[in-house]
Amino acid sequence: MSRTESDATEPGVNVVRGLAVALAVYMMATFHRTSLGVAGLEAKDRFGISPAQLSVFIFVQIGVYASMQIPVGILVDKFGPRRLLFSSAVIMGVAQLAFAVVPNYPMALLARGLLGVGDALTFVSVLRFAAEHVPPRRYPMIVAITGTLGSVGNIAATVPLTIALHHIGWAPTFAGAATLSLLVAVLVWFVAPRDGSGLGRTKRSRQEIAAGLRRVGGGVASAWSVPGTKLGFWIHFSNTCTMAFLTVLWGQPYLIEQQGFSQESAASVLTAMVIVQVATTLLVGLVIGPRPGIRTPLGIGVGVLTVTAWVILLTVVGAGAPDWLVIGVFILSALGGPASTVGFAIARDYNQVSLAGTATGIINVAGWTACVFACITIGVTLSALGTDPADYRTGFLFAMVIPLFGCVQALRWWRRTRHTNLMALARGEEVPVQIRAKRWDIPLTETL
Repeated sequence: MSRTESDATEPGVNVVRGLAVALAVYMMATFHRTSLGVAGLEAKDRFGISPAQLSVFIFVQIGVYASMQIPVGILVDKFGPRRLLFSSAVIMGVAQLAFAVVPNYPMALLARGLLGVGDALTFVSVLRFAAEHVPPRRYPMIVAITGTLGSVGNIAATVPLTIALHHIGWAPTFAGAATLSLLVAVLVWFVAPRDGSGLGRTKRSRQEIAAGLRRVGGGVASAWSVPGTKLGFWIHFSNTCTMAFLTVLWGQPYLIEQQGFSQESAASVLTAMVIVQVATTLLVGLVIGPRPGIRTPLGIGVGVLTVTAWVILLTVVGAGAPDWLVIGVFILSALGGPASTVGFAIARDYNQVSLAGTATGIINVAGWTACVFACITIGVTLSALGTDPADYRTGFLFAMVIPLFGCVQALRWWRRTRHTNLMALARGEEVPVQIRAKRWDIPLTETL
């Protein structure tokens, strides 16, 4: 039987298989994205680099990932999700294989940048595949499953990767990760339904693509002009920042060189962070879903609490902090992942349906941008001062300025968003979130 005939006679089976391999690509993407989180110290020794140079790995990788989010949406419309998922798995496999064998730092940077390209292609493509082949009522469930499997990839990048690095070494470990990606690419090519079997793939002329790009630019400007979008942006910025820089790079070095943890114990703490994220993400969704009024207080509250806990740990407790307290602060930081989803809910609340996707893309960039700034801040500080425990405390304290700035901005735009809502209510208009005026609100007589 030909492939076309098989697709026609067994669409349900083929879609399930295709969705399974699409999710496998995303799980590999999250694995690769956080693989340096337990290999940072080994990377320093292997390439003979400073902490600041180590941070550049994240600057390149996450910078590429964040900058490509909107272009990927255009690419998936033109070429279809199956081709992009296949390309993603191949690119990530080639990048990790290069990272396993390159002899010097500049080539390693190129490998991590290429990895960011492959990673960037994945999430949007998975959701587009689901939109083509899954009924609308099941689409939210697929989004939740995608996030959960992404966390599984994060777990695989902690303890298992640490054990592999310890027992078989750098090159075999990353070459093995590359092989897994290439095998997943083969599965995508032979298992996923061909593009066009669902909504179809639209071929566009150059003029249509140019017009589409102009529309994208206009949509970004329109979404960003909404105070609620800025509120969601800063909530995502402040909450994702600490969680991300701990898991993608600096959590393991801090635990080992500042606290004296073993590699396996440090990896276990990072794994516990991921488990907490998985366990609380659904809970946060259940809580904020029917209660839009508590979304912003929850998002800002977790961000402020996390920054406060770190400042107390780094300054008041300082040297000799008990392990249980450090682990507790790491676990608290993990709540930033679920709390950051508040930003997406706010984007849906305050933007028109036609701009909701664009607003979501803007917000998704926020936290990863903050992560890059924090990683660079810690790296530069450690390069200037050294890597003694006191130097780590100083570097992390400087990094806390970034999520603190995000919290201040979130509070600022919360007041502005409330002012916009209260003004609309005064004009007799409908608002997405019902609120009552408080004494700390901006007076309605003021013009923003």
